[in-house]
Amino acid sequence: MTTLPQDWFIKIDALRSAVSDWLTRSFLPIWLPNLAVLLGTLLLALLVWQGNRSERWATAWRRLRGDRLGQAAAVVASLFLVVGSLETVVFPTETGSRTLLQMLLSGIPQEKGYAAPMATHALSVSDPKPLFTRHILGTDALGRDTLVQTLRATRSALWIGGLTSLVYIPLGVLLGILAAYYRGWVDDLVQYLYSTIAAVPEILMLVAILMVLGKGLGTMSIALGITGWVGMARLIRGETLRQMERPYVAAAKAMGQSHWKILTRHLLPNVMHLIVIKFVLGFSGLVLAEAVLSYLGVGAPVGTPSWGTIIDASRSELSREPVVWWNLAAASFALFLLVLSLNILGDALRRAFDPKSNT
Repeated sequence: MTTLPQDWFIKIDALRSAVSDWLTRSFLPIWLPNLAVLLGTLLLALLVWQGNRSERWATAWRRLRGDRLGQAAAVVASLFLVVGSLETVVFPTETGSRTLLQMLLSGIPQEKGYAAPMATHALSVSDPKPLFTRHILGTDALGRDTLVQTLRATRSALWIGGLTSLVYIPLGVLLGILAAYYRGWVDDLVQYLYSTIAAVPEILMLVAILMVLGKGLGTMSIALGITGWVGMARLIRGETLRQMERPYVAAAKAMGQSHWKILTRHLLPNVMHLIVIKFVLGFSGLVLAEAVLSYLGVGAPVGTPSWGTIIDASRSELSREPVVWWNLAAASFALFLLVLSLNILGDALRRAFDPKSNT
């Protein structure tokens, strides 16, 4: 039996260290977020392209263009999406890395402490020193501009919504459509699974999973995905059962098409509009869940801008004198505006795809 030379072990160890260093310093903090933005853009473009090819989707888009309130909500949600993308795109620098949003807002100076909105001097009773510039929404305890921190926190909300959707949407759609198509023991098993998960209080399950996996945006997405697929599975199962009674399914079976073709070419396209509506409406719930978990201290890690952590830090600021209210107001308003716009957009999409639901 031959043994490897000692030099080989040294080279293998050096290669492993180089790969680990590249992952921790370059790929994970820089390339992975940029690839995520590129992938999200491609998925959105693919959705629009596929929608233009479908008569049902084209009709829905025309109805949506006639919905002024829905259009306004789409514009607001798109602005949040753009801001979150700017905070996600990362460029390497000599001292580490910076996001595109940080580079665009680098001209806003950092003060030495609290400053009220549009104030000219620091918020200090004993020594109110003059500020470098006026800040529209004031500054926090570290002198950072509150507006900048609120905009940067959009990234956490969008990351949680996007990553969690990648977990619960495929899982819920797959289980829901298989349960309705095959019936029998498959349907019984899927119903047993989501009934069991739904019986456990969601917040307790989320906290338990995060305590086991640890804090972080990735682990939070996994936890929310594990608990969030139940509603999607129920929705898709019910709609697929309704579609199974349509003549086109019986015709496809009579023509000898395989189960895979029936599922992917006939049933899935006819439930896709519900997936889109559920995604938009569920996104707002995920944004709220991220804020609540961060507020409880089990969400975003320390140092990651998040509306929940800003609101959590603002609790002590309300009891000081003079009161610092602007950090709480900025984070709460941003959270309220995004959730409201997503809910209105989801209702507009529902009306566009199913006008009979309004009657």
